[in-house]
Amino acid sequence: MASTLFRTIQIHPFLLYPTAICRRRNGVLYCTMKSTQTQTATQEKQQPPKVKVSQHTRSKTLEKITRDYEAIIGIETHVQLLTLTKAFCSCPYNYGCQPNTSICPICMGLPGALPVLNSKVIEFAVKLGLALNCKLSLNSKFDRKQYFYPDLPKGYQISQFDIPIATGGYIDLDLPLEFGGGHRKFGITRVHMEEDAGKLLHSGNGDYSQVDLNRAGVPLLEIVSEPDMRTGIEAAEYAAELQRVVRYLGVSNGNMQEGSLRCDVNVSIRPVGQSEFGTKVEIKNLNSFSSINRAIDFEIARQVSLHSQGHGDQIVQETRLWEEGAQKTVTMRKKEGLADYRYFPEPDLPEVILTQEYVDGIHNSLPELPEMKRRRYEKMGLSMQDVLFLANDVNVAEYFDATISRGADFKLAANWIMGDIAAYMKNEKLSIKEIKLMPEELVELIASIKSGTISGKIGKEILFELLAKGGTVKGLIEEKDLVQIVDPVEIAKMVDKVLSENPKQLEQYRGGKTKLQGFFAGQVMRISKGKANPGLLNKILLEKLNVKS
Repeated sequence: MASTLFRTIQIHPFLLYPTAICRRRNGVLYCTMKSTQTQTATQEKQQPPKVKVSQHTRSKTLEKITRDYEAIIGIETHVQLLTLTKAFCSCPYNYGCQPNTSICPICMGLPGALPVLNSKVIEFAVKLGLALNCKLSLNSKFDRKQYFYPDLPKGYQISQFDIPIATGGYIDLDLPLEFGGGHRKFGITRVHMEEDAGKLLHSGNGDYSQVDLNRAGVPLLEIVSEPDMRTGIEAAEYAAELQRVVRYLGVSNGNMQEGSLRCDVNVSIRPVGQSEFGTKVEIKNLNSFSSINRAIDFEIARQVSLHSQGHGDQIVQETRLWEEGAQKTVTMRKKEGLADYRYFPEPDLPEVILTQEYVDGIHNSLPELPEMKRRRYEKMGLSMQDVLFLANDVNVAEYFDATISRGADFKLAANWIMGDIAAYMKNEKLSIKEIKLMPEELVELIASIKSGTISGKIGKEILFELLAKGGTVKGLIEEKDLVQIVDPVEIAKMVDKVLSENPKQLEQYRGGKTKLQGFFAGQVMRISKGKANPGLLNKILLEKLNVKS
């Protein structure tokens, strides 16, 4: 029976669930289900158009209505790991592949199928635990978390309950300058290992749902924060910093649009000065950092409004969905308590036992993390704006480091990367790994401009060719004969030529229209094909313009 069902799902990738009955066909039992309006976090749905409200307007409105209340915010973040295979079987997982093409009896929870732990999951969990300054549990275990979702075939999830692999950490971050700047430190309650569920895909008319089990069994790390955040901006920046950390570590791609990093936010409010927490509400369906910010702002305003009207009892412990189009949260389901999950130790998996030697080996292999990189860049003398830009993307940071390690001036390198190179990448929709300009050629370009071999204008022209086609700075300078003219006699001849050809403008300049200096400089640059040294040109030009006739 089990093998027949497995073969049938492989042949028919989607099992449809149009009504709430069971039917037997060709010896296989199909359980079917009518689709409803309520959704789980693993379901996909088309979003209505988004209503746009400016950040400034939302912040001012929120500040006004929450003057007497304080928000308490915590986040549960699920990070999908970049392992080659799933957590407890040898099935690969590739985002976007055909439904139900990467499954086996273990993923499907068929009777008699036993899980085998992927050791890479433990390695990645230890890496993240150390990066988040946690205390590691050298002896931990897996537990069964019992609950029913149509996309959870076993009827339980393998997770960790009372002995997670890492506890009691913290994360440091810097708020962007447009949000007031400043340093923040948020506590991490725990990091634990678990497996993902499948995914429900809904039909266009909502008559039925389809189950894709490709994601079932994919390894996750859940990071639970302390309730240390007080605003939507702080929460969004916390999530963004977690994304940076997992990308720096290489344990996840952290792509929210693919579900590789998913955040569930817990929000409650209390009157200012009260030590007791209020009733918390969980918000799901947050697929971007801006969604996290806006959803929290809305929920804070909703709860404050109920409190101020004397309806605080209407705030109940529940799970709410963020509706992007309507820009509001709506009730999804009553929140389960811990007792509903009926945790017990997973009988099919042994304890996870770590040696100190194993932990030390991973600790010694950790890369420089975002916070450490920001502090290093700050000590160099870079502005906080430069620091945040360069450290935000691990690949940009590596490119910058490779450039300055070869002797480039750090400020000039930062300016080129943040300016023309970043603009080119944005226009061409490329990452810094996809551009043709190598760090060593950026070093050569900066040195050539600094030494006066080429002008800054020619440098920009060379830059865009190097970005698009590659090559070397020296090769292009020689090929296009771009060496800067620094001979005063040669530049003086060009100036004399321009002045003799433009007597009317010369007379106007000497009559008081000194802005014409730019006109003359431009004409000389045209004759020299942009190769005249700008400093020397302006000096000679001024001398000749101001000669009394």
